[in-house]
Amino acid sequence: MRYTCAILTISDRGAKGERKDLSGPSVKELLKDQYEIKEMLILPDEEEIISEAIKKLTDKIGVDLVITTGGTGVTPRDVTPEATRKVIEKELPGFSEIMRVESYKITPHGIISRGVCGIRGKSLIINLPGSPKAAVECLSFIMPALDHTLSKLKGSEEECGQYPE
Repeated sequence: MRYTCAILTISDRGAKGERKDLSGPSVKELLKDQYEIKEMLILPDEEEIISEAIKKLTDKIGVDLVITTGGTGVTPRDVTPEATRKVIEKELPGFSEIMRVESYKITPHGIISRGVCGIRGKSLIINLPGSPKAAVECLSFIMPALDHTLSKLKGSEEECGQYPE
């Protein structure tokens, strides 16, 4: 099954047209062969705008996977994790944990990312860092688990793992 995806770039300067979005297209390039990209948006670092966009994409459009890039750092305007927490029903900390652990192996700054991942309805929401390089690296770390997660969200009853006898 080919799942649908939306990519939200969170950037005040990008939303104003003052900076070219490089992270959204980088994420799209990584996903385009495996997912149908339904939407690509650039939003300002505004908690309510981010939350409402995620809700619209999941509840009204029915996108399977929502990827955000940007707004996961420690500056006062970085509010993507807070916006995401407002709308998810279940958090999936394993995704965020593995992204931080693997990022830390590349740079100690990897632990600064506050991105969260979770579920809303039958949709998966993933926060990625705003740097194109970091966004692609972090997404690459979790891609092996995405299809299985989406399959389970859609109701699959396949076994999650094989255990030795």
